[in-house]
Amino acid sequence: MSEAFRPAIPAEAPSVDSHVSVGKLLDALGSDLVTLGAGLGTRRYCDWSGTPGAVPLALIRPRSTADVSRALALCHRLGQPVVIQGGLTGLAGGANLQGGEVALSLERMNAIEEVDVVSGTITVEAGAILQRVQEAADAAGMMFPLDLGARGSCTIGGNLATNAGGNRVIRYGMAREQVLGVEAVLADGTVIGDMHKMIKNNSGYDLKQLLVGSEGTLAVITRATLKLAPRPASLLTAWCGLPDYAAVTRLLHYARANLSGGVSAFEVMWPSYYDYVLERVAGLRKPLDTRHAYYVLLESPASDAPRDAAGFEDTLAEMLAEGVVENAVIASSHADAARFWAVRDAPAEFPVLMPGLIGFDIGFSTADIGAVADACEALLRARWPDMTTLVYGHLGDGNLHVIAHLADAPPDLSDEVDAAVYELTRAWRGAVSAEHGIGSKKRPWLGHTRDAGALQTMRAIKRALDPAGLLNPGKVLESVARSSSANLPGAW
Repeated sequence: MSEAFRPAIPAEAPSVDSHVSVGKLLDALGSDLVTLGAGLGTRRYCDWSGTPGAVPLALIRPRSTADVSRALALCHRLGQPVVIQGGLTGLAGGANLQGGEVALSLERMNAIEEVDVVSGTITVEAGAILQRVQEAADAAGMMFPLDLGARGSCTIGGNLATNAGGNRVIRYGMAREQVLGVEAVLADGTVIGDMHKMIKNNSGYDLKQLLVGSEGTLAVITRATLKLAPRPASLLTAWCGLPDYAAVTRLLHYARANLSGGVSAFEVMWPSYYDYVLERVAGLRKPLDTRHAYYVLLESPASDAPRDAAGFEDTLAEMLAEGVVENAVIASSHADAARFWAVRDAPAEFPVLMPGLIGFDIGFSTADIGAVADACEALLRARWPDMTTLVYGHLGDGNLHVIAHLADAPPDLSDEVDAAVYELTRAWRGAVSAEHGIGSKKRPWLGHTRDAGALQTMRAIKRALDPAGLLNPGKVLESVARSSSANLPGAW
């Protein structure tokens, strides 16, 4: 987690009586699936990005893919915009409503349908909570490797829609690398069924990969077949202090080449971050008593615990002997490892410690991250000398997190800081979003990463699959002019 915010306060709900389409949804789908007006209660409808959000005209909670198909077909016919919502743990405003939409939540479609140990797959509905999927895999002696801080509330559908990253990307890849098949429903209600278990499947266009990362703008993912990995016998964890960025990249390269289990996490913390969380977050303990220019949390899975543990120690000993690592401590228990990870997971406390913080989830080549981080800190310090700036990241996959906070900030500070950091990102040919998606929050900056040809192609795909612009309008791309859906192919 990096961009930690309080959710925005939803706007007042529009009058339901003025929207004929909502009444027709209720008549066609029934009160079991459609909730409106006072029935919405105090339910939250905004993610954690801090971007504005509105209360939906109605909430649709389907129980099956057939229900999703009926609901979208009717919304398509009526020209009713729909925003798809998962666990609302996003940080880019991708699940927030802008006003005049209905919300579609797959929370009732949360079944874990099958764990196939022979094929190494798990088949789930999109509303399944990530942690439950992990636990089901673990109970079968396997591992579902996707992991992030919001595991207890984020859903598989949201993970796939945003192509979530998290802690183990360096070894197992982003969410898209975990997917073998998806079932989804297009804007007009058409069901795409592609629930295969094969890794090798070159049967035409790979539609699942088009939908993964599309943030609900192209279709609603309803089910997925996901890859499982062998469960490691144990996880080897170390906390290292290093003298400079060259040493950090040297350790990464050496660990990848020499650890028999590979590297499953390589989390880097700059002193700004390390000092801040150790001083202000209750319950944390310093892993090392010595001070360093960089701190690395290194994790490696072990299949043969005694042999791999010895190799882990040898690798660190070699790095210490060469001066690449100045000091290190290896976790001798799960409790030790948890204490190390608690330091890295401290951003969960940032909303309380820094209300109104400005967070960045940006990506660069690993070789450039050291220089980019220095440039970013210098830029923010020069323009806002009193600003708190924290830097940390998943270095092995090129993901840099920057937190900026200024007490008594002027109203336009966020816009100014965004412009400065994203211009730096463009200058270094980086990504304005490494793992949190574009949503509405980063949509103005998408052109800093994607060229005109790419944006034109993205718009063409959107028009082809959602010509009326009804699915998650205003997210990723600017809203398209909504045409009359009644005469569109496939209209219901």
